[in-house]
Amino acid sequence: MVSPHHFAHWYPTAAYLYVLWLDTLALAWEYLRRHPDYRLDWLRRARRPDAAHRWGLRLLEDPALDARDAHPAWQPGHAAVVQLHPDADPPVDAESFAFWRIPGHKQLLHDGKRLALIAHSPGHCLRFALAPGLEDGMAVAYAVRTDATASPRYRACGTTLATPAAVALPRPAPVALLELHTLQALDATLAGASLREVGEGLFGVDAVADWYADGGLRSKVRRLVRRGDALMRGGYRRLAQLPPLEKGRFDADAKRP
Repeated sequence: MVSPHHFAHWYPTAAYLYVLWLDTLALAWEYLRRHPDYRLDWLRRARRPDAAHRWGLRLLEDPALDARDAHPAWQPGHAAVVQLHPDADPPVDAESFAFWRIPGHKQLLHDGKRLALIAHSPGHCLRFALAPGLEDGMAVAYAVRTDATASPRYRACGTTLATPAAVALPRPAPVALLELHTLQALDATLAGASLREVGEGLFGVDAVADWYADGGLRSKVRRLVRRGDALMRGGYRRLAQLPPLEKGRFDADAKRP
């Protein structure tokens, strides 16, 4: 007889493969959207319009949408977001803002404060904040925060780069696989799965054949479960470069008198 958890939404690892290519902002959303209190705030959003600030967002985003479809407006701006401004004093060979030459699938959204442009291509996600007055074809100036070390790859909005015909994806890094396993383990525990069931879903039936209390696999699964819970309950803020919560202020898990 097949165990019921084989049919659970968290069991097939293939459903989590998209996690391997997410950047830190997208990962932060994946952990936040699983928080029970966040999901409750989404349902009550008409009565609590300011609830987004509690979670480090400008606007609440639908937790039913994963990072492939949801693009939350975090506050303050992340260092990886490149700001594009009209160049007030451009040189003769100035780069121009060429919207349709930006590689990947493009999305425009307004979060009530700024117009954001997000461009997805295989294995990459480019994020821009567009200044008022910037139009297609204008000379453009880039602004990045001092810790945004990968800024050269954002020059894809200029006229010198075209959309690649094909992209060879690199082998996922071990840290990406860690995030995949962590999210899968978190979903499993939120669904009520035992540690052994989590281990079976992540590593296979044969791997848990010898499930000892002091076994290495059991300890590994326990660490994944604890890591996922910690990231969901505030650790995601580090991924989104948000300041940590003050204990007891907006912390839903703080002890009440």
